[in-house]
Amino acid sequence: MKFYVSMAFLDTREAVEIARAADELGYDGMGIPDHVVNLETLRTPYPYTNDGKRRWEAFTDWPDPWVMIGALALVTTRLKFVTTVYLPAMRDPYSAAKAIGTAAYLAGGRLELGVGVGWCEEEFELLGQQFARRGKRTDEMLELMKKLWSPGWTEFAGEFYSTPRLEMEPTPPRIPIYVGGLSDIALRRAARHDGWIGDLISTEAALQRVDRLRELRAEKGLTMDDFTVITPLADAFTPEHYARAEAGGIQGIVTMPWMFYAGPSASLAEKIDGMKRFRDDLRLD
Repeated sequence: MKFYVSMAFLDTREAVEIARAADELGYDGMGIPDHVVNLETLRTPYPYTNDGKRRWEAFTDWPDPWVMIGALALVTTRLKFVTTVYLPAMRDPYSAAKAIGTAAYLAGGRLELGVGVGWCEEEFELLGQQFARRGKRTDEMLELMKKLWSPGWTEFAGEFYSTPRLEMEPTPPRIPIYVGGLSDIALRRAARHDGWIGDLISTEAALQRVDRLRELRAEKGLTMDDFTVITPLADAFTPEHYARAEAGGIQGIVTMPWMFYAGPSASLAEKIDGMKRFRDDLRLD
């Protein structure tokens, strides 16, 4: 089992020290969330809580993921970085491809692109992007960005984007794409790519999604051998819990280790101590 330390809701000033500690302690990666702005009032309910309220307080840090990954890559040597999750359809594909590709280049192949289609209509409106058909645009953007990340000249003609002959440098190492979301549509999209990245759910619910992904991959003549599943789990905290998840096909866990020891108000020192204790308690090599 691989363990990724989540950067969600953290003070940005702590990021470098937490990344250094995670690298030294043998964690596998960092989970980097994405929001451009946090609007005071919303028409759109948050889809991942029972009451539709957001999980974070106003004025929580949401640093740009590509600036963050570029910085953290330069102070670490082995950590991977996965976005949890980035919304391509809220941007234009060329600026997104440039930022992602540059971060992947600086990270030396340690970047894993977690994407979603988004839920906040007002944030799309503010950024001048159409909320309707965002899933179809995401599919086309991913196809286009893969071409932009390839060496040589690129041309592209799609329903939403038309690209004249051009090149984009530097050419990054291969960027695996993991699709987020809990719906069947999201799972179908994930099955077409390199992996699935889940939201905070129970182990049983996550394993049900893995079973569905296995079915969807099989329909395409594909196996799960080269497919990655990463998710936070709401009810896993012992070696036995994680062993069950791994046996069911989950390869990576996104977690905040300090939450088990010092809680959400942990200081930087307590966060790093919690990361050490978590690895010791789980007897992770």
